[in-house]
Amino acid sequence: MPAAVVPLSELAEGQEGDFFALLSEKQELTTRDGKPYFRVSFRDSQREVGLPVWADSPLATACRNEWAVGEFYKLRAKVQQTNFGPQLEIRRIRPIEKSDAKDGFDPQMCLPVSRFDPEQMFAELVATAKEHIRDEQVRRLVVDIHEENQSALLTLPAATRNHHAFVSGYLEHVLNVTRTCVHLAEKYADLYPDLSPPLDKDLVIAGAMLHDVGKLRELATTAAGAEYTAAGALVGHVLQGRDIVREAAAGQKIDPEKLLRLEHVIIAHQRLPEWGAPKPPMTPEALIVHYADDLDAKLNMMVAVLAEDRNDGPVTSRRNALGQPVFRGGAST
Repeated sequence: MPAAVVPLSELAEGQEGDFFALLSEKQELTTRDGKPYFRVSFRDSQREVGLPVWADSPLATACRNEWAVGEFYKLRAKVQQTNFGPQLEIRRIRPIEKSDAKDGFDPQMCLPVSRFDPEQMFAELVATAKEHIRDEQVRRLVVDIHEENQSALLTLPAATRNHHAFVSGYLEHVLNVTRTCVHLAEKYADLYPDLSPPLDKDLVIAGAMLHDVGKLRELATTAAGAEYTAAGALVGHVLQGRDIVREAAAGQKIDPEKLLRLEHVIIAHQRLPEWGAPKPPMTPEALIVHYADDLDAKLNMMVAVLAEDRNDGPVTSRRNALGQPVFRGGAST
């Protein structure tokens, strides 16, 4: 009898099972002794597990010539704990077939997803704009952009890698940034009442909600994750975001200087030229949005490092998206 299909993420250590998985990585490497091998990884929506495929392995020829990153496979394998973390012992492997749909295969099943409900996140964003943006024209601009792009925003990742690079990651990231900016706009408006011109809380919140909107044109969602579009590769999301806002504002009666300041928040939110910013933050509103954005992205990276690093000891490896070790605790005193 064929074995029941179980998710890779539910296989316990030492358990063998049949599962569907995406080939997420295949690197051709050599050991210190010059022995060639492939390092491959398979994943579902919640877990990624790898293995080395040595040159003398029965799997080596198929791995080299047939296995393709971004393709789906049905495997029979066991998860084993090793000195290098969990690894797969593959018994059987083949590409996905049409008949696998009856056993639950879906091309979207191997994509990591946000922990939070996208419909609820979207609703909170729109409600935040309606509650906190007092300028009617700016409020309408923000709400219209979101409602016109609702279908795409519900599933859009925030990036191809590093931070919030999963289904609905865009909404999770933008909502986090917006929540922070609502708090900071209130805090600094009260702290600096004689600031001239006054801190524009509307622009802080609108900028938070729209700072990454260019990713609608920068990224395309595929069964293997987010990929750059041609416009994303050649122009990027910063200028695409300004374009989306300009197009949506055409014909509306938004104050020209307020629109210019909103555009500046969008093009300056990365701050540094090497990060893709044509200008650094030159207004208080842009500065607030930049640091709220940077904090949420960096904290998400640190959370991922702490969850995924397999290094022993109180400090993680520096081979991660942050490029630095992270202290997890447990050091002797």
